[in-house]
Amino acid sequence: MLRWAALILLILLVALQVQLWTGHGGLRDLWRLQQNVAEQKKNNEALKTRNETLSAEVEDLKHGNEAIEERARSELGLLKPGETFIEVVEPADGSKPAGSPDDH
Repeated sequence: MLRWAALILLILLVALQVQLWTGHGGLRDLWRLQQNVAEQKKNNEALKTRNETLSAEVEDLKHGNEAIEERARSELGLLKPGETFIEVVEPADGSKPAGSPDDH
């Protein structure tokens, strides 16, 4: 009788261990969740850095005329009164223009 009780308890212990290691909510799920949390923390840090950069840029645009002027010049091509716009265009195919010093 004692042997059967010990055998049943041993089988029950093994079944519980299998459930702990491989079952739903077991250690495998715990490790997967810990990995997901670590990845999410990394993503959150990247997003936090991006948000801080955007916030600083918004503050510059709200309070600084220099940032607005810089954006207007680079994105819209605006000039101040009395300035002259000069655009240098490089050949698209990388060839040298006619009359360059290397043509001789």
